[in-house]
Amino acid sequence: MIPAYLNKIETADYFYGSLEYEQDTDSWVIEGEPCIIDMAKRIFPGCSGKGSGLARFQNTKRINGDLNWLMQRYPLQIKQPELWNSSYEQAVEHVIKRQELNERPYRVRPSMDFIGELKGFQEEGHTFMLHNSRTLLADEMGLGKTVQAIAFLASTQSYPALLIVPPHLIRNWQKEINKFLKLPRKVVSLFEENEKESVHVIKGLRPYKLPEASIYIIHYLLLRGWKNVLPEIGFKAIILDEIQELRHTGTEKYSAASLVASRCENVIGLSGTPIYNRGGEIWSVMNIIEYHCLGDWDSFTREWCFGYGSDVVKNPDLLGDYLRREGLMLRRRKADVLKELPPKRRVVQTIDFDTGTYSNLIQSAVSKAKMIDSINDRFEKGRMSRDIVNETRQAIGIAKAPYVAEFVKMLLNAGERILLFAYHHAVWETFKEELEEFHPVFITGKETLNQKDESVWAFKNGETNLCCVSLRAAAGIDGLQGASCVVFGELDWSPAIHSQAEDRVQRIGVDENKDSILCYYLVAEEGTDETIQEFLGLKVSQFVGIMGDKTETEEDKMLAQQKATEHMNKIVEKLKGGVTYQ
Repeated sequence: MIPAYLNKIETADYFYGSLEYEQDTDSWVIEGEPCIIDMAKRIFPGCSGKGSGLARFQNTKRINGDLNWLMQRYPLQIKQPELWNSSYEQAVEHVIKRQELNERPYRVRPSMDFIGELKGFQEEGHTFMLHNSRTLLADEMGLGKTVQAIAFLASTQSYPALLIVPPHLIRNWQKEINKFLKLPRKVVSLFEENEKESVHVIKGLRPYKLPEASIYIIHYLLLRGWKNVLPEIGFKAIILDEIQELRHTGTEKYSAASLVASRCENVIGLSGTPIYNRGGEIWSVMNIIEYHCLGDWDSFTREWCFGYGSDVVKNPDLLGDYLRREGLMLRRRKADVLKELPPKRRVVQTIDFDTGTYSNLIQSAVSKAKMIDSINDRFEKGRMSRDIVNETRQAIGIAKAPYVAEFVKMLLNAGERILLFAYHHAVWETFKEELEEFHPVFITGKETLNQKDESVWAFKNGETNLCCVSLRAAAGIDGLQGASCVVFGELDWSPAIHSQAEDRVQRIGVDENKDSILCYYLVAEEGTDETIQEFLGLKVSQFVGIMGDKTETEEDKMLAQQKATEHMNKIVEKLKGGVTYQ
C-alpha cells in the first residue's frame, strides 16, 4: 500500500513555482514564491540554496518521496515530467520495499561474482543494502559486516568503488576481497586491451595519477591529502569501514569524506560502535551517509537532544527506531542471530605491520640464515636455526604490535571483554603503552603469585575489560570466563596452546547457545606468522579442525616439534634471500 505522502499530484489550479533537474549537482531545484522556499528550508534543513527564491534537493529515492509530499501542498510546474515520473516511481518502489523489509525481512543471494556462502542473516543484510544504498550497517562485532559489504559490491557491480578503512585493516580488506570477490581484470577499448588492477591501495598524502582499478582502498589519515582528487573520480560506491572514525566534524578527514560521499549514489557505513560517548555522534556519522538526513546540527540538537548545542539524545530508542524505519540503519546483535552462530567462532584477521621496524629487526636473522650452510656441527646448526626463527617471530610480533593494539581498542570500544594473548615481553611493553587508557592487567610470567591473583580478580570483577596473558601461561588460570573475545596477537607452534587459551573463556555449566565466543587470530603476511598459520591449519576467515580441546601432552609436544621443525626450515630458506622493503 502506498503511503499517503506518496500519492501522485495529477492536476493543480495554481503552481507556486517550478521544479527542474540540475545534472551537474544531481539535484532537483525549486524556483518559486517565498512561501514554498521558506517552507522547504524550514522543513528540510538538508535542502541547499543560498539567498531567496531557490531550494535544491539532492536526488535520492528517500528525499524524492519527501519532495512529492511538499508538492501536495505547494504544486510545482515540472519542467522535465518524464524524468520526474521516473524518479517518483523509483521513490515509491523504494518505500514499498523498505516497508516489506522492515515487516518481513527476506533474503536475496549475492550475484555469481561473489565467491562463498552467506549465512541467512547476512543475506538479509545484503538484501537490506540493495534496497537502501545509503545506509549504516551497524551489526555487532564478528557478524560479518565486511563480507556483507563485499556481497553488495558484487551484486551492484558498483565499480570503481572506494573503500575508506582504518590503517590496520587495509591488508585484511585486500585478503577478503581476493577471497570473496571475482573482479574484472581487463578493460577492452576499440584500440587496445589494457590490464587494470583489481585493487589499488592509495599511498601517501600527495596525490598521484591513479592506475585504473575496480576497487581503491585508502585509510582515513590520508583523506585530507586527496580531498580535491577523489570526488572527481566518479566512484559508484563508497564503503566506510569503522565509520565512527568520522564521529567528530570539523576535521579535514571529515570534510574530505563528506565531499566524496556527496558525489556517490551508494554509500555504506560499517560500524558496530557508531557512538562512543554521546548520542549526538550519530548525527556526524549519518550526515556522511546521507547529508542532513537528521536535519542540520541546530535542528538535530533542538529536537532530538536536550536543546541547542547539546549532544545528549533525549530518547535514544526513538532515534534508533526512526533510523531503522527509514532504512538508514540495520543493526543485529549476537543475541539476535545466535541460532545461526556456532558456540565458538575462530576468525583469522590479516593485520598490517610496520615494514621499517620489521626490516631493521630481522637483519640479524637474515645474516645468520645466510651463514648457516657453512656450519658443520649439527647441534650448533640446530641452535642457530632456532635462534633465527625466534628472532623472526619476535620481529614480526613487535612490528605488528601497534596494529594489534588498534584492533583491540576497536573491540574494547564496542564493549567487548577481551583476553589478549602474546608471547614476547617486548610486545607486552607496546601493549602497556598503547592500551594504557583501558587499564589492562597482565599475566605474563613475570608477576608474583599475588600479582597474578590480583589481575584475575580485577578482570573477574569488572574493574577492567582487558586481561593480557602469555601464551605459555594460559594453562591453569581460572576466573577469566567473563571474557567475550579472545585475541591472539602472536601465534604459538602448538595447536593445544591455542586451545588452552580459548578454554579460558568457556562457560562451564552454562548453556552454550546463550553466547558465542569470538576468537581472533591476528596474522601478518611476513615473518613466522605465515608459516605458523600454514602449520596450524589456519585459513582465511576460519580455523580448520587441527586443534582439539585438550591439554598439551608430551606426544603433542613431540609431534608439534617435528612438524614445526619442517616449517622452521622454510623460514630459514626464505630469509637467505634477505628482507627489504621500500
